[in-house]
Amino acid sequence: MSGRRAVLRPALRSVAAVLHCPLRLLLSAALALALLLASGCGETTQGTALPAGSTVLAFGNSITFGTGAGPGEDYPTELAALSGWQIANAGIPGDTSAAARERIEAALTATRPALVIVELGGNDFLRRRPAAAVKEDLRAIVSSIRDSGAQVVLVAVPKFSLLGAISGRLPDSEIYAALASEEKLALVDSVLAEVLAKPELRADPIHPNADGYRQLAAGIAEQLRQAGLLKAQ
Repeated sequence: MSGRRAVLRPALRSVAAVLHCPLRLLLSAALALALLLASGCGETTQGTALPAGSTVLAFGNSITFGTGAGPGEDYPTELAALSGWQIANAGIPGDTSAAARERIEAALTATRPALVIVELGGNDFLRRRPAAAVKEDLRAIVSSIRDSGAQVVLVAVPKFSLLGAISGRLPDSEIYAALASEEKLALVDSVLAEVLAKPELRADPIHPNADGYRQLAAGIAEQLRQAGLLKAQ
């Protein structure tokens, strides 16, 4: 270079400018796409708020039924007090998603609810049933509910195992967030897992006690408010 600074000739400067401009456009487009995708993350599916006195169906297994607590201490009863709704408890101890799929139509016909809260899957996980099969049963249940004209809320259930329950490590199964995203459902997540992670809120490793059901109802109510289904008080 003999110590001289290289000078970019006008023709070369023009070429550089032409190359630089598409690059800027490409980067701008990539940034816009990233912002668009990010704006869709973490969105809560919004429903229509139900007035006091509305009929709601709590559809599930022993956790909906209230196993581990006394009469009137189940989460549907506690949630009815918090919401002012008339909540029918259709929880059956030991129920699986496959068995629940067979009885959802009868439950809908009997109650004609405006909203159904679905809490299922725990017994399937304990029996090591494939998560994909549980997910498809839940999808069929959701479809039946929507066909009836009712709104749907899905309660995420932990990956139940006796060891996990004893140790207090019970993350939600991934199928609930996936199904909620695919079907545009309101999802109540983490609440049941948080209750079952605390020994003082459990009657046994897989069932809440009365205090646990009270906290479960409060957590569900809060997330129903966030989803627009329950009016803020």
